[in-house]
Amino acid sequence: MRKPSRNGAAKAGKRPRKAMRLASSAATLALAILVAWTAGAAQHGFAAEKAPGKTHEGKVTRIVDGDTFYLSGVKSRIRLWGLDAPELSERGGNASKRALREIAHGRRVLCKEIDIDRFERIVGQCFLPDGGDVAAMMIESGNGRVYERYSGGYYSAVMTQR
Repeated sequence: MRKPSRNGAAKAGKRPRKAMRLASSAATLALAILVAWTAGAAQHGFAAEKAPGKTHEGKVTRIVDGDTFYLSGVKSRIRLWGLDAPELSERGGNASKRALREIAHGRRVLCKEIDIDRFERIVGQCFLPDGGDVAAMMIESGNGRVYERYSGGYYSAVMTQR
């Protein structure tokens, strides 16, 4: 007969409860880190490059502000990925909205879906028929700036290459 260990588990074949809890906690922590890393990668644009999402194409029907608009045939608003434009209540907000209207209103655009944000907007990288990147055009015009937090520096790199 085998002698029980201190915590009452038999030596052969049974792990002590403390070790099982520790292993379970480690596995849970590893899973949480993986989920957080994946979410962070998507926020920083890595998911857009490695796993292309849906595309949405249509005519820009309404400009909400300097980084958000409606596209024909799409229920959700489109939020331009990587662009931080001032809100309408902020200084430069109306000018930013006018600039986006001049660039995109009434034109067909193709948007690569990168994410769905907390307001249930489609976050996308959007292009005009000539290949022009709408967010890059807004940044170049001075009516918005690079949103480093989400783009991971994508537009900063694009702007230095031009």
